[in-house]
Amino acid sequence: MDELDTKQMPHSVEAEQSVLGSMLIDARCIPEVVGTLRPDDFYVDANKIIFETIYSMFNYSMTIDPVTVMDRMRQDGTYKDNLSDYLMKLMEVTPTAANVMEYVAIVKDKALLRSVADVGSEINSMAMEGAGTAGDILEAAEQKVYAIRNGRSGTGLEPVSKILVNVYNQLSEASKSGNAIPGLSTGLYDLDNAIMGLNDSDLILIASRPGMGKTSIALNLALHVAKTSGKAVVIFSLEMSKEQLCMRLLAGESFVDSKKLQTGALTEEDWRRIAAASVTIGGVDMHIDDNPILSVADMNSACRRVRNLGLVVIDYLQLMQSAGTGGSRSGENRTQVVSDISRMLKIMAKELNVPVVCLSQLSRANESRSDKRPMLSDLRESGAIEQDADIVLGLYRDDYYNKESENPNVAECIILKNRRGETGTIELRWLPEFTSFSSLDKRHEE
Repeated sequence: MDELDTKQMPHSVEAEQSVLGSMLIDARCIPEVVGTLRPDDFYVDANKIIFETIYSMFNYSMTIDPVTVMDRMRQDGTYKDNLSDYLMKLMEVTPTAANVMEYVAIVKDKALLRSVADVGSEINSMAMEGAGTAGDILEAAEQKVYAIRNGRSGTGLEPVSKILVNVYNQLSEASKSGNAIPGLSTGLYDLDNAIMGLNDSDLILIASRPGMGKTSIALNLALHVAKTSGKAVVIFSLEMSKEQLCMRLLAGESFVDSKKLQTGALTEEDWRRIAAASVTIGGVDMHIDDNPILSVADMNSACRRVRNLGLVVIDYLQLMQSAGTGGSRSGENRTQVVSDISRMLKIMAKELNVPVVCLSQLSRANESRSDKRPMLSDLRESGAIEQDADIVLGLYRDDYYNKESENPNVAECIILKNRRGETGTIELRWLPEFTSFSSLDKRHEE
């Protein structure tokens, strides 16, 4: 037992010293090092303090060498006896500054091992103390491990100076890419320009009455993201089966009438188009789960296991169950349940750091109005849905209510809420035979 107590956490004194020595020998490597390591990645306290000092000096564009570092530590009150000798030793034990990133990788790896060990201890304590049900502890454990994998704890304060660096990097990347929008493209260009695409950590709600095409537009943008971004797309379908969704994807991609697909009355040309569409759809990284009794925790857990995740689509919100309720809550509390679910979805979007698109039913309130276009207040069991969502899109087709409509097969995508810009209405082309949407000016070329 004593042997276990005296075991040290994983670390490499040599690698830590070589990183610091490299920074003192050649200041040109400092920007790359401070962009990769954090003070907490150092295990030895003296090394951590020296790194913090260099990091601070770098932020103020100060000259960095052993003399200036010692002077700065005197000012900060962190200077200790024999520090001068230790700094010289750091430079002596460092073979060459050219290999600094290899030393950084070792320090980073040891820090990750310590994080895993810490989380393992926390999980063990939770289980032994019985802090909640097994499901609660499993969910907390997955969140902790996921936070390590993604390099963020999700807790604690972060200085604005560091956040600004992240923002600056995002701006630089956007500038280099030359993309007109910061987020993932929906494939509907007017919509992209209005909402700036589908952005990381955003909760996007698409709401309408049944039959307006919620599922269709969600599949449109899901397939477009999968085809153009190279990232994985996950679809949770609580209403339609996996086969039904794939049938819709085939109809939209092949431009073969969906009725033909269902009846099997296909021509040779239809089969050729279906084959080509199947190759395209089969080549993207898309996953579908049609389990009708999923909770947000179930979805969150599944998404964490998907590599290179880019987008999550949920069809639809009111069919979801609150974790642990088993759908057993009484009807009058359903508003609170849906509000809880919407809040958890927003938290999930932030944790996964990807856009989450969730479909939602509208109440029948619009049916009694002369203007049946959706409003935020029409959200069924709305509660806090409109507060949690970053963007709310309402779908409306006049020809659904008015068979003599002057604009047949024209859909209105009404931006009811937009944290990234203005609200307004965008017209889209509705292609009923393919259960698909396109930009209004776009035509399919035979």
